[in-house]
Amino acid sequence: MGLGDHIRVKRRIRYYHHGIDIGQNRVIHFTGEPGKKKDASIQETSLEEFSENRKIKIVQYSECFSPQKTVAIAKRNLSGSGYNLVWNNCEHFARYCKTGEKKSEQVKDALAGTGVTVGTGGAAATSILLVKGVGYAGLSGAGIVSGLATIGPAGVIGGVLTVALGPAAISNVAMSKFLKNDKKLSNDEKASRKAGRLATKVGTAAGAVGTVGSISGLGAVSGLSATGITTGLGAIGSLVGGSMVAGTIISVAAPGVVGAFTGYGCYKLFKKLKRKK
Repeated sequence: MGLGDHIRVKRRIRYYHHGIDIGQNRVIHFTGEPGKKKDASIQETSLEEFSENRKIKIVQYSECFSPQKTVAIAKRNLSGSGYNLVWNNCEHFARYCKTGEKKSEQVKDALAGTGVTVGTGGAAATSILLVKGVGYAGLSGAGIVSGLATIGPAGVIGGVLTVALGPAAISNVAMSKFLKNDKKLSNDEKASRKAGRLATKVGTAAGAVGTVGSISGLGAVSGLSATGITTGLGAIGSLVGGSMVAGTIISVAAPGVVGAFTGYGCYKLFKKLKRKK
């Protein structure tokens, strides 16, 4: 570590506490943490008090202020308050001292993850209502098949892929926000994010292919005939104790979910490989 470094320590599962190293084993940081924000303020403490005997990591930047300016900004804000978990937390403060920007990767990641989960699930459920609306027999087997066939450009399986476009798009947008390029971060971080964004798109396409294959192969009647698709969707639904409706929801959501997990996994893998160089 060096003067003016943005440092962080892991306090809880997937939660990091951030601060600015000002030398001589001293750190300036926003003391607020989840559940303790009422008394939070920007304070100077010992390195040991900041780390709580946990491993300290340095947050790397490709563009940032000089060490002297970073420390000066941190000292100028001593005794500051107004802690807010979402808008003004310890990471916002440390990033501001280094770059002049109040940003929190932890908050952004949490919002992106929520966006993928809620957005994909909501879009899948909405798609089922659309299928129900255009089919002639509601959410019965025949109704789902007729609805999908009406929507799809190439029959029932085309309908599945068409209604899956909504959840897939939401997933890709959320991951693009999560892995957004940031010119101030390190080159390794930027390269890892780029790989993750590309992997999300590839994963979405692979998820669509896998969904078609699952529908075709898991049914009592294999193939992509109306009977094959009906039994295939029913078989997928039975995996979670549901019916053909559940199978349709899973199939519609699957490309987006697979894309998000693939993108995130690739991003983490690239980061790990970069650290080992």
